[in-house]
Amino acid sequence: MNKDSALVVFQDKKIRRIWHENQWFFSVVDVVGILTDSVDSKDYWYRLKQREKEASGIELSTFCRQLKLIAEDSKLRETDCANTEALFRIIQYGLKNCLH
Repeated sequence: MNKDSALVVFQDKKIRRIWHENQWFFSVVDVVGILTDSVDSKDYWYRLKQREKEASGIELSTFCRQLKLIAEDSKLRETDCANTEALFRIIQYGLKNCLH
């Protein structure tokens, strides 16, 4: 792992990130998993996108970019990633009722 794709740790949990276009992009699934304590953060993110689209018409994935990050199987996989501003939007729209 190099400095352009280093992990960050928050509350003893790892968040994958990558340096892209002069800014950090973070794995949305990792952030959602930490903020919601979800056991299956991939499924939670999928359902969250569906719920928000039905409730408000906002597609949360429009705030994301598909970037390749190292997955659990050590392979590079396209992952929903967001910069800091986009993460705040996702939290504002999608996670507003889920945070504790």
